[in-house]
Amino acid sequence: MRSLQQIADTLEARVIGDGQVELTGVASIGSASPQDLVFVDEEKHFSAAVQSPAGAIIAGPFATRLPCDRPLLISDHPKLAFARAALLLQDRWPIDAAAQDGIHPTAVISASAVLGKGVRVHARSVLSEDVQIGDSTSIGAGCAIGKGVKIGSASRIYPNVTIYPGTTLGDRVIVHAGAVLGSDGFGYVRDRKTGHYEKFPQVGRLVIEDDVEIGANATVDRGALDETRIRRGAKIDNLVHIGHNCQIGEDVVIAAQTGLSGSIVIEKGVVLGGQVGIGEHATIGEGVMLGGQGGVLPNKILRGKGVAFWGTPAQPLRQYLKQLATLARLAKKDGA
Repeated sequence: MRSLQQIADTLEARVIGDGQVELTGVASIGSASPQDLVFVDEEKHFSAAVQSPAGAIIAGPFATRLPCDRPLLISDHPKLAFARAALLLQDRWPIDAAAQDGIHPTAVISASAVLGKGVRVHARSVLSEDVQIGDSTSIGAGCAIGKGVKIGSASRIYPNVTIYPGTTLGDRVIVHAGAVLGSDGFGYVRDRKTGHYEKFPQVGRLVIEDDVEIGANATVDRGALDETRIRRGAKIDNLVHIGHNCQIGEDVVIAAQTGLSGSIVIEKGVVLGGQVGIGEHATIGEGVMLGGQGGVLPNKILRGKGVAFWGTPAQPLRQYLKQLATLARLAKKDGA
């Protein structure tokens, strides 16, 4: 529970009305209770928020000139302020570094592992030799943390995550249940004489920087000879696969069921829709948006900050829609 004023002080937002109102959670306008905080980012929805039972409302500057009988928190970006307020009310922003240590009696922790203050290790998790865990990080039930893994502070590893040896995670990283990090890449060499495949060395590493979130059952391979790296702030959805030697830029967003082959470069601020497929050694330039089920052939380069691409092979959306319209006209002509 926090007061609206406490939330405003943390978010550097402005309170109008009673800043001492106590709030316990966040909710939608339709499901709010008197203890909940709601948000409105468009003026047309403000009256609905006022008519709801919500205890307080986050809104843009437009709300200052509208009638309201509820305390307001004024922000230039109400949705972002709401997201941050939700973390505060869940006691997850910031995570308390002074929290009591909590090691479940069934956890198996190597004598050479180093755990920071406030680390929690839940039931049946295994921490191997030379593991390092930063302050206030939580390791969920049934996790397997390999030799030499390093995890920074205030990170949250959910149940049944497997992290292979030598993997590094930064601060405030979230890894959801069932994810596998640092496994071998899919690399083989074919013997021309026998036709058999032999495994190419997979001896690189995986580095995940600060503020990355990885979804449930996602898989990220380590580098073959060098490294796979996911840079600060990237957000990876459930059931995404990232192959060996990939380089994922800052603030990249990758939606569910996307598959990346090896040695792909995804530059800063790229958005990949669901079920996107990208061939090896391709490059997706800064700020590109690739729509759902889009496909990029191996070794191709997509450039154009803010440009939306669609289809397989992926092309600018306007061009893609023109081609669809042409095909529709031809089909209509043939059917006439």
